[in-house]
Amino acid sequence: MAVTKMQKLTVIGLNSERTAFLHELMRLGVVEINSQEGVVNDEEWMPDIFRTSNSADVSRLEADIARVSVALEAINQHDGSKKPLFATRKEIRRNAFVDHMNATKTATERNVDRAVEAQRVITEAQTEINRLKTIMTGLTPWEKLDVPLDMTETVFSCVILGIVGMKVNLAQLQTEVLAAVPSAVIEEVGSDKQQRYLCFLCLKEEKDALYEALRAFSFSPVTLAGEKGTPADQIQHAQREIVSLEENIRKQEAVLAELSSGKNDIEFLYDSLCMRRDRAKVVGDMLSTETVFYFDGWMPKWSRERVEELLTRYEFYYDIAEPEPEEEVPILLHNNGIITPFEGVTSMYSLPSRQDIDPTALLAPFYFIFFGLMLSDAAYGIILSVGCALILKKFRLEGTMYRMIKMFFYCGISTFIWGALFGGWFGDFFTVAARTMFDKELVISPLWFNPLEEPMKLLIFSLILGGIHIFVGMGVQAYMYIRDGQPLDALFDIGLWYVLLIGLVLFGVGGSLAPALATVGKYMSIVGAAGILVTGGRKKKGFGKIVGGLSSLYGITSYLSDVLSYSRLLALGLATGVLAQVINTLGSLAGGGIFGSLVLIVVFLAGTVFNMAINVLGAFVHSCRLQYVEFFGKFYTGGGKLFRPFERKTKYVKIIEEDVEDGR
Repeated sequence: MAVTKMQKLTVIGLNSERTAFLHELMRLGVVEINSQEGVVNDEEWMPDIFRTSNSADVSRLEADIARVSVALEAINQHDGSKKPLFATRKEIRRNAFVDHMNATKTATERNVDRAVEAQRVITEAQTEINRLKTIMTGLTPWEKLDVPLDMTETVFSCVILGIVGMKVNLAQLQTEVLAAVPSAVIEEVGSDKQQRYLCFLCLKEEKDALYEALRAFSFSPVTLAGEKGTPADQIQHAQREIVSLEENIRKQEAVLAELSSGKNDIEFLYDSLCMRRDRAKVVGDMLSTETVFYFDGWMPKWSRERVEELLTRYEFYYDIAEPEPEEEVPILLHNNGIITPFEGVTSMYSLPSRQDIDPTALLAPFYFIFFGLMLSDAAYGIILSVGCALILKKFRLEGTMYRMIKMFFYCGISTFIWGALFGGWFGDFFTVAARTMFDKELVISPLWFNPLEEPMKLLIFSLILGGIHIFVGMGVQAYMYIRDGQPLDALFDIGLWYVLLIGLVLFGVGGSLAPALATVGKYMSIVGAAGILVTGGRKKKGFGKIVGGLSSLYGITSYLSDVLSYSRLLALGLATGVLAQVINTLGSLAGGGIFGSLVLIVVFLAGTVFNMAINVLGAFVHSCRLQYVEFFGKFYTGGGKLFRPFERKTKYVKIIEEDVEDGR
């Protein structure tokens, strides 16, 4: 339960040393710099203090970063090398990184320009191809038309193109049109499943009469003017243009494929630009005069020695102080190697506030137990843990991805343990396979009991686990009351509920163990309920004192519903086993022999992938839900602001400092 203690840092230094200092401060990566907006309000000081305007530099660097990002995206699309399952940062020493950038920067920037230009040409060519294909699609039904598209009329006649529905009787249309316009010439140019494409030639003075005759047939005129030549000529021209454009695209794709050999250099340039932009942004957050700059921020208490050494070396003025009682402090969690992977569960909900404790160490064992109990198949647990172990060994994962994979590794161990206790090994696959393929009986007995045969036993066990989980959450709240100097609140708001709830349990089931326990439980329940009635409204006035006690006692319904929520441990645990058995049964329906064995194996493999995917997701989600609603609801506020130090935020490279250790 470790929320790192923070201290407030204030620094005043010389502008002449600022650039070098910021490089060193970024290397340390342990100080969060606050924005100084509105810090100075004294009119006497305002004329001499200003914020350095770095917006132009930041905008320029942002544009450069965007340009490099476009180049990388284009190259990645045409990079034929094998992509890793997880993208990880390449480790490189700081001096080697600086030397490499100095040696390759000019050539790399040229490669970026080539990649961006190639991508521009490809994009424009693809846009033009789409335009030409659209034109071809519109002209294809008119391909047999031997009239040039730019000829819509002559001195005495006009050409009318249009469409009618396929259900229109063409013979009737011709009869009625010729009756109204005897001089008209009618040609069906083409047709498809929906409509007919018609061409009409008539005298100009008969044009209106032609349209009037066609109105009864829902005729829709079509205009293809604007291009020269016949539709067939235009289609052939478009096809030639598309071939030329596609050839140009292939040339540019070859350029991008060639540039993929220098992709690492472009990635280095991207991270270098990101670090320069971050330094420029920080400068904009500082206050300055003509000669000095000022900033304040936060740092972990464990980093004080390293920060002081840096500030002393630059001979800057600084002050390190403890935060004020009501001051908002950024939150940094720090737990041991086993607990750290479960920080992701806490972070997905909300970081603890300054008044909270870090709940990660408390939720970790329960999450471990609940996940395994919900999945509860030993073979699935082995697959999950081994898969995560291989990923952790092969890839240098960091941050949230590392924590999640490590957490699933631990959860796989829990799943194996519960699966062995309940006798789940791919459901009952080995029993079904032995019977189907070898006509033998093989039964793997559970080390404890089979939940499918004794579901009530698992339900009772789940509810007991839930009660313990809730009691721990209540205990944490009691601890926080005592820590904050409110021991009576701990006694009245938590202690009396302990007495009541434990008393009810003893009164309900204690008699089966010893008659005296039921009696003890009865009196504990009476004492607890009476105490809650008397003290529940103690902070209210007048009639509210009585109503407050009744309202507090009514809260027992929420405790009962919370405990019942843990029945999902039973539901999901049974779901995994039942679905696995259904899959195995379906696979065995083809009978024995070679064919039946093949069917069993195929159905088993496909079903196992599906069953694992759906139930691992379910175990993850519902384990989180039990923490967030039932557990956190008893003591946790959340709402903490994440500690964001000024550090190297790189995407592709991890710069290693030879002379800096962690120091925690």
